[in-house]
Amino acid sequence: MMPPDDPIYSALKRTTRRHFFEQCGIGLGKTALTSLIVGDSLFGSPANGPLLKKRHFPAKAKNVIYLFMAGAPSQFELWEHKPDLQKLNGQPIPKSLMEGKRFAFMESFTKDPPKLLATKRKFKRYGQSGKLVSECFPHTAQVVDDLAFVRSIHTENFNHAPAKIMMNTGTPIFGRPSMGSWVSYGIGSESKELPGFVVLQSGPRGPRGGALNWASGFLPTAHQGVPFLSGGDPILNMSNPPGFDDVRQETTIDTILDLNGMQLERVGDPEISTRIAAYEMAHRMQTSGPELIDFSTESKSTLAMYGAEPGAKSFANNCILARRLVERGVRFVQLYHSSWDHHGGRLENLENSLDEVCLDVDQAIAALIRDLKMRGLLEETLVVWGGEFGRTPMGEERETIGRNHHIDAFTMWFAGGGIKPGQTIGETDEIGFSAVKDPVHVHDIQATILHLLGIDHTKLTFKFRGRDFRLTDVGGHAINKILA
Repeated sequence: MMPPDDPIYSALKRTTRRHFFEQCGIGLGKTALTSLIVGDSLFGSPANGPLLKKRHFPAKAKNVIYLFMAGAPSQFELWEHKPDLQKLNGQPIPKSLMEGKRFAFMESFTKDPPKLLATKRKFKRYGQSGKLVSECFPHTAQVVDDLAFVRSIHTENFNHAPAKIMMNTGTPIFGRPSMGSWVSYGIGSESKELPGFVVLQSGPRGPRGGALNWASGFLPTAHQGVPFLSGGDPILNMSNPPGFDDVRQETTIDTILDLNGMQLERVGDPEISTRIAAYEMAHRMQTSGPELIDFSTESKSTLAMYGAEPGAKSFANNCILARRLVERGVRFVQLYHSSWDHHGGRLENLENSLDEVCLDVDQAIAALIRDLKMRGLLEETLVVWGGEFGRTPMGEERETIGRNHHIDAFTMWFAGGGIKPGQTIGETDEIGFSAVKDPVHVHDIQATILHLLGIDHTKLTFKFRGRDFRLTDVGGHAINKILA
């Protein structure tokens, strides 16, 4: 036994439990600390760099541009021409279809039996594929042969925020990693100057659920979506404040990186690696960012094709920015545009409101497809269009005409990398209430996107709280019929 006056004995007496866990390099303390830091796996993916050194199978797409129409666009006014629905306008929907069904704003469907609602929009056939497209999308109709439609998609939640989060993360439970984060975690990015996952927003408000739609959840935060602006600095606070010169900034950053490096060596927290990478990325982006949004290098004909105005905050500008991002190696670009929640209120209805929001996006969508194609980028860039759910074939009794939320059948379309264009997958019944052929779940959409990037969705996992999680939960199958 050590004598009381021994210096080692004195030091041990002054050592607290906190000191023990901080200083021990091996054993129970280090293991416990590491478990708290990285969850149940002691071997987390590095903050930067792909988890998968080799794809599960050859990738047909290198990048994704996801055009998310926040609020749920009505398939009946845009893509789904239903002659029987036109004939049955004003008739009560059969009770057998409503049994066991739940909708948002149920009170509007329980006062009186909901009545079927015909659309006032005219449809025409376009392209060699002869697809019927509404008059709301005259520009997109011109590129319809490059698109592949899926008309039989269904989901599980009829409220906006959880349905958006379901579409983006594979579950309505808040806090899970988004699709773009899974892609960044799985295969990394080709860009050294820009994030692997970028988010662009336009319209009068952001999507319900906000940043949860592009969060990294339990994955390292290096993989979360980074919101960019289409005007001014692409990221807030990117420019130095007045009086803060480059030399002073470089000295500050070097000092912060040194301090973070010392802390990383002490505790091994992977989030410190993320913080270091974020500082380095931000420093590089101060050079690449302004050039990225400098549209002076775009020709006048290109700007006119998109309907874009340099410096404006618009969906059109975001589409050009999306193309420029994938050109520079950004892996996943997601464009959110609101508002598509056409219940029939004063501000969001199927009368003037729908025409206005379609006008915001139609020309730019068609231009994006054409532009990618002309530059040889469409073959390697997957373009996705859709919302979080669809709309009912019944109308709602409000100030003006509208439709309720519907989760049993809605439409999305795909173009580009690995997609067989000009086809339609799935069918709905005569009034568009339910899928009757090739039903497609949201997890199937996610599995297909990962498949086109060369990822087997069942093998891209992350252990968290004792369980291997994945984007598609316990479901999902790639939609083979849509693949080229």
